[in-house]
Amino acid sequence: MANQDIQIRHLQQDLTGIEITYVSGDKQIGDMAGHLGRPHRHDHYFCFLLESGSVSGAIDFHDVEMDEPALMLSCPGQVHDFRRAKNVKGWAIAFDPKYIDQNARMVIEHSLANIAIIRLNETDKQWFAHIFQLLSAAVNDSKSAQFEQQLVQALLNALFYKTVNIFQFQENERIQAVSLRSVEIVKVFNLLVRAHFHALKKPADYASQMNITVSYLNDTVKSITGFSSTWLIRQEILREAQRLLMYTSKSVKEIAFQLGYEDHKYFIRLFSKSIGTSPAIFRKQPGKLS
Repeated sequence: MANQDIQIRHLQQDLTGIEITYVSGDKQIGDMAGHLGRPHRHDHYFCFLLESGSVSGAIDFHDVEMDEPALMLSCPGQVHDFRRAKNVKGWAIAFDPKYIDQNARMVIEHSLANIAIIRLNETDKQWFAHIFQLLSAAVNDSKSAQFEQQLVQALLNALFYKTVNIFQFQENERIQAVSLRSVEIVKVFNLLVRAHFHALKKPADYASQMNITVSYLNDTVKSITGFSSTWLIRQEILREAQRLLMYTSKSVKEIAFQLGYEDHKYFIRLFSKSIGTSPAIFRKQPGKLS
């Protein structure tokens, strides 16, 4: 039986707000991430450096495949479902968002991509391995020092800055032919949708908040993503609906109400038409995620 709410993995209550471990074995990555095969959310950032081996699974119903060398950074609130790990070696770190430079955080959280999977060359892999080693030594140092917390925070931000720099470069490669103004509009739109999809269901709602016309928003989103604004809003709603159906025991009516639909029959029709099966049947077929 699923839990009433999606499991949330919290950081251990300690002074640093950081958990770091060297991973040498397939089980360890599952333990650090919240157990292989057990979907969960984090209330913190989770970063994994894959030095060798491979990991696969899903984040928010997007299939994820990591092969060496690579770095994954997930944001608070995303649902993880790690299904397979093979010959894994690397580093895993979980940390409180409050320690990270807010401007750097915004680069990740406002990005067009929902999931940060970063390709690494050998030089970058060695850099990250070294910073993880320094962080581990600082976090686990038994000697109390005056600036211990500041040292850990500085190293953590160095890790995050480097991650953001590579991520932004690789994202820019994908969108270099697109105007920066259009990209910024889509980033803001995506951020607003993630924050307000429970209440705001129409492109006009978001255009009003962004002080642009609905037609400009629709044309810009279509040109960048290939999808309509309405479709992207609906996908965010359906993604959360799938999470709640798969990972909680709430009734379809309760889920519909939570997602902002007072008419649960309308929600059932919307879900069935979009996903290809009813919410009730979807819940019984966990192997057929869309």
